[in-house]
Amino acid sequence: MTVLITGAAGFIGAAVAERLLARGEQLVGIDNLNPYYDPALKQARLQRLEAQAGATPLRWRFHPLDIADGTAMAELFAAVRPRRVIHLAAQAGVRYSLENPAAYVQSNLVGMGHILEGCRHQAVEHLVYASSSSVYGGNRNLPFSERQPVNHPVSLYAATKKAGELMAHTTSHLYGLPATGLRFFTVYGPWGRPDMAPMLFARAILAGEPIRVFNHGRMRRDFTYIDDIVEGVVRCLDKPATADPAFDPAAPDPATSWAPHRLFNIGNAQPEELLQFIVLLERALGRTAIRELEPMQPGDVEATAADTSALEAWVGFRPSTPLAEGVERFAAWYRQYAG
Repeated sequence: MTVLITGAAGFIGAAVAERLLARGEQLVGIDNLNPYYDPALKQARLQRLEAQAGATPLRWRFHPLDIADGTAMAELFAAVRPRRVIHLAAQAGVRYSLENPAAYVQSNLVGMGHILEGCRHQAVEHLVYASSSSVYGGNRNLPFSERQPVNHPVSLYAATKKAGELMAHTTSHLYGLPATGLRFFTVYGPWGRPDMAPMLFARAILAGEPIRVFNHGRMRRDFTYIDDIVEGVVRCLDKPATADPAFDPAAPDPATSWAPHRLFNIGNAQPEELLQFIVLLERALGRTAIRELEPMQPGDVEATAADTSALEAWVGFRPSTPLAEGVERFAAWYRQYAG
């Protein structure tokens, strides 16, 4: 069985590919290696995957492709004919969506459309795709449940992720494509993205430079360790979405459908204040941060918290890595990576 992974050089994509290679899957990875952050980190992740695959070229093949290129994607799907697809490629970042909205339209909307078209034309058995906790937007009814409506996004990034869910549902309805959307909550850990707080803070703390702490550190996030995210992705991949026989169109449940489409939160269900994350990182690095307290930024939300009961009921798993343990692992990796 060939599994296609988009965004394979990214933080989550590379970690998922590593897990699937370890269990003997045949993988094809794509990534456009764009310069949103240092491509050297993406290349380093790819080198790890190549080393893991070893001298068996059919176990791991990588193509530097952009999912927004419709011709290239159609040709790839026809050539590879994947049985399953894990779609993790996207233009990431909430704040950057205020600066470069066109990048989000191309990757997260146009690119999503090409993935869905490839899946339906090649009769893919199951599509697992990345959504985001950001779709909950201005909702303050914590913890966030998939059964809650997501009609009030506060960033273009969030809006494109909600649009992706709607596009996937429509394709499931029209063509019977089993599709599972996963709403990730504040992912962190080794080999993470350098535009996110853990990497930004660790670099600045070790360099003796100030860190920018938004909303005066009072933001609460459901920090979720990368290994837990990977476990959730793989378990969902192994259980294709099905129609909900109990779905009632007169009282529709946003989490399920008459179509084979499902949505699940993947979060630690233990939200922590940003200041507590900083304290744990200081302890792990053995340095004290210079904190610059700043107001809330446009597009941000004050708090996130995941209700993961639906995920646990579906695949028998819920994230559980304690924040202190995850931060220790991240800090140890970062010291080694950064020299």
